[in-house]
Amino acid sequence: MSDEQSGMPFAQVQRPRPLPVLVLADVSGSMAQDGKIESLNAALDSMIKAFAGERSARGEITVGVITFGGNGVDLHHPPLPASELEWTGMTAAGGPSGTPMGAAFELARAVLEDEELVPARAFAPTLVLVSDGMPTSPWAAQLDELLACPHAAKALRLAVAIGPEAGSRAYHVLEAFVGDPIYPVVRAEEAARVTEIFKYITQSISVRATSARPEEIAVFDPDELYDLSD
Repeated sequence: MSDEQSGMPFAQVQRPRPLPVLVLADVSGSMAQDGKIESLNAALDSMIKAFAGERSARGEITVGVITFGGNGVDLHHPPLPASELEWTGMTAAGGPSGTPMGAAFELARAVLEDEELVPARAFAPTLVLVSDGMPTSPWAAQLDELLACPHAAKALRLAVAIGPEAGSRAYHVLEAFVGDPIYPVVRAEEAARVTEIFKYITQSISVRATSARPEEIAVFDPDELYDLSD
């Protein structure tokens, strides 16, 4: 049967399955200190540019970014193929919303459940939470609802702590997001480490996109993740 006869455009038949990466980025007022937001902006810009250069017939990396901070929660970049996404830098701001991480989880669930943004045929996503402090609003129930979403339930979830020490309350929130003791929360004691951490994340996702089995999410070596926090 020809593409015309099937009623499906040729480009639609040929497009690889999306391999989503969704970043939840803390842009609260404290992220404006010590070069944190600048380091995170640079890391995300480099990640997107690297993904844009990947070519695979199996998986096409898409990137979306959710911000949460003093001005509330925003879908800073809806999920798009990395080759089509032009990065717009984030700005950190203080304000009454503080660190509304629970609302970010709600928005992440809405994004993952929207088939126009993350199609049902997409590979298991990678979710990356980046924060430098404790949520200032309820978050546990919102996280449970996020993890009940089919895409999030099968996702690889990673967390980057910019500053919070292991064992702190803020660190435990990030551990709850990861939800798997095999994968540690990666701690960037200094903002400059964010770029190094995202470089590793970028390389691992690129390997997955070009592998023979993009549906396999176990491309992250837990030992290397622990090493990044040393």
